[in-house]
Formats: sequence, structure tokens, C-alpha cells
Amino acid sequence: MAKTKTKSYVLTLKLKTELWQAYILEKRFEIGRKIYNACLGELLKRHKKLQHDKQYRHLAQQPKSKERNNLLNELYRQYGINEYAMHDFVKPMQHHFKKHIDSHTAQKIATRAWMAMEELIFGNAKKVSFKKYNDMDSLEGKTNSAGIRFKNKHLLWNGLSIPVIIHPNDIYTHLALQDRIKYCRIVRRRIRGKIKYFLQLTLEGVPPKKINRQTGEIKHPIGRGDVGIDIGTQTVAICSMNNVKLLILAPSVENIEKQKRVLQRKLDRQRRANNPHKYNEDGTIKKDNKEKWVWSKNYLKTRNQLAELQRKMADKRKQDHQRLANWIIALGHHIQVEKMNFRALQAKAKETKVDANGKYKKKKRFGKSIANRAPSLFLNILNQKLQYEGYSLQYIDTFRVKASQYDHQNDEYNKKTLSQRWHEVDGRRVQRDLYSAFLIMNVKDNRKEIDRQKCLERWDQFIRLHDEEIKRLHLHSCVVSSMGI
Repeated sequence: MAKTKTKSYVLTLKLKTELWQAYILEKRFEIGRKIYNACLGELLKRHKKLQHDKQYRHLAQQPKSKERNNLLNELYRQYGINEYAMHDFVKPMQHHFKKHIDSHTAQKIATRAWMAMEELIFGNAKKVSFKKYNDMDSLEGKTNSAGIRFKNKHLLWNGLSIPVIIHPNDIYTHLALQDRIKYCRIVRRRIRGKIKYFLQLTLEGVPPKKINRQTGEIKHPIGRGDVGIDIGTQTVAICSMNNVKLLILAPSVENIEKQKRVLQRKLDRQRRANNPHKYNEDGTIKKDNKEKWVWSKNYLKTRNQLAELQRKMADKRKQDHQRLANWIIALGHHIQVEKMNFRALQAKAKETKVDANGKYKKKKRFGKSIANRAPSLFLNILNQKLQYEGYSLQYIDTFRVKASQYDHQNDEYNKKTLSQRWHEVDGRRVQRDLYSAFLIMNVKDNRKEIDRQKCLERWDQFIRLHDEEIKRLHLHSCVVSSMGI
């Protein structure tokens, strides 16, 4: 019988490690990396053997069906390409390293290798990568009763007992620790050039509500009503009955991005200066040169500076997303957004085009802005917060709704270019993204068509809030060209 899935959340606590304990943890992370690579290598070997099977080649060419999938699953089982086969494969390795790695942790490492291979088998990844030295930064158990476990404010694992830092006035942590611990994970992070260790507890239930200590009120209560979101690669337009906003995603990242570009250029200069034998005269890398790369001390120092900057960017980006998500759920509980394929937007354009002057156009896509702003991460955070409250983010049918083309006054669809940032609606100039957010807010429950009657009823309120937001943006220095301000 399958285990019932319950809601869960993660609590991260810092470990107070001594030097000798850090050495042991480093050794265990390295053993875990080698076990992972061994499991992945074995899976690749078995999969290659399977590809030479005549029955498999025949089934791979057949159209998808339930019967075909059952036969393929049976072949995978025969060749040992599944999660439980890898659990059997990892047993002798775990026994050899039993002083450092317990059976539950070894099985989780094998599962991790299987999940990477599963992405390749089902076409969600082009290749799988082995872990490089110092590239394995987390190890986890299966339960809190054996292996990696948390007890009496200590991490206990194969003879190690490391205290966990919990501040007496940290109300949130004390409330969270009252929930049942499902399993534990040890995480290694490099912060300001030093290795720090953290214990992540996966707890059952939903996170405790954060309370204002002065007033005793809940900090981020969920609102009631409809909310529409039109999300782009850099901006997000939000519309509710009481608020209309056009905001930049993760604004804190902007200042750091300039520093990042400077370090990347410096890193490239140092790499070229240290390895002239690896480059052609035109500056491209020699593909047939198999000699080792030379890394100078200054190069490694610059690389660590870049890694630290990227860590700060990730933390600031996530913090901005958390704040924005808290603000949005306070506007309403019924939040709708277009379904976007951000992965496709990241990819470079395949077709080469020439402009009127005969010059080649840049194959410009949105990879850089998506990487910096992480709109998909923002939607995941927002959805997670809604699920804690018993709701979920509603994804509308983008191709059926066509919010960027619809005019609710004339009840018509008019195709517009991406560069056209303003619409004429009812004799008023309306910003494109804000108008799309308004229409998305008024999509029917089937999530396939816009409720025109709702649009007409709410139009006057929207246009008043829209004009206020445009005035604010004109006075605001932090805008991007896609806003059209």
C-alpha cells in the first residue's frame, strides 16, 4: 500500500560544527559523490545495453499506448533500470563505507541518480552529468528514526553529534519544531569564502503563521477576491479590485548584475592569459586540444568572488519573490495567471534572419532576463503559499483566452505586435500588461474565456487605479523599456 502524501515544508537550521566534525562531513560528502557517480555510471551502462535489445527498438518505434508502456516497463525491470534495482546495486558499496554512510542515505543517493536517469529516459533532459569534486552539496535520509536524524537540538549521524543553533527568541522555529519531522537533510554552502553546514528538516503540515510581536496580528493574512497576473520575463502586472500595479521582478538583483558582468570579463581575461594553448587565433576554443586547463591563484580567487556574488543574487532574488508573493495573496485568494513556457523563451532562436539592409539579425531571446528575474520561481513560491492556505494558483488557457488581443468594449480580438505597449480601449490609453492582468482577473471558471459582463462592471474602478499606477511609474526611476513608460 502506497504511503499517503501529506503537506510538508522545510526548516533550515545552522550547525555549530567543530573542525574535526567538518573534516568528517567533508569525507562523507565525497563518499556520497563517488556512490552517486557509480550509480549513474551503472544506469548508463544498463541503458546502453537495453538499447541494443531488438524488442526495445521495436517498441520505441510504436505509437504510445498503455500496452506499449507496460511492455517497456517490463524491459526496464529485466535490465535493472529502476529505482529499486539501484537500491540493490548500492548495498555492497554502502557496506564498504558503513562507518560513514548508512543504508538509508545510500538508498537516497541511488534514488537521486535514478531520478537524473529518468529525466534522460523520458526525454526531459539531453544528457546526465557526473558530479565533479566538491560538487555534491547535500545528503539526506529517509526517516528521522535512523541514519541522519534530529534529536534534542542535535544532528545525530553515525557517531557524530553536532549541536544545532536555535535562538531562544526565535518563535517561528520553536513552533515549527512541534510538527512531526519526516526526514533530515545536511546541506553544505560556501558563504563569504567559508564552508558552512546546515540541517534542513522536512516537517509535516504547513508553516506556522508569522505574528507581529507588537500588535499580535498575523503578518501576511490571505485576502478575498479575484486577482489577475500578467507575468513577463522581467515584469509582472497585478490587478485586483483594490489595487493595480506594474512591478519589476526581483529589483534587488539589478545592482549586483553590473558587478557580475565585470567579474565575468575579468575571469575570461585571466583564463585566456593562463591558457593560450587552448585558443585559436580568432579567439575560439580549440576543440581537439585535450591538455589540462591551467588555473592561477588569482583566477581561483576571482571565481570564488563570482560564486559569492551569484549566491547573493540568488538569496536577494528569492527574498524579493517571497515579499511580492506575500503582498499578492493579501489582495485575494482566487489568483489567475497565463500558462507560460519559460524554457522555450530561454532557448536561442534557431532560424537565421536578415534585415532590410542585408545584415544578420541577432538571435535574441530572453535567456538572460529569465535567468536574472526567475519568473517561474516566483510563480512556484506564490503557488506554494496559496497551497498552505488551501488554495492553488489557477493557470488559464493562454491560446484560448488571448488576453493581449481582446477588447472587452467591442468584444473583438485584434492581433498586436509585441512592441505595441499601449491600447486604445473605450477612448482611453491603457498600458498593455495592466490591461491583460485586468482581463485575466475576469476570466470565467472554465479558464478558457473572458467574462465580458464582469469586465464592463469593473472597468471604471480599474481605469481609476490604472491611471494612479501610471502616474507613480512616471515619477519612479526604476522602469524597463518593456513597460512602455
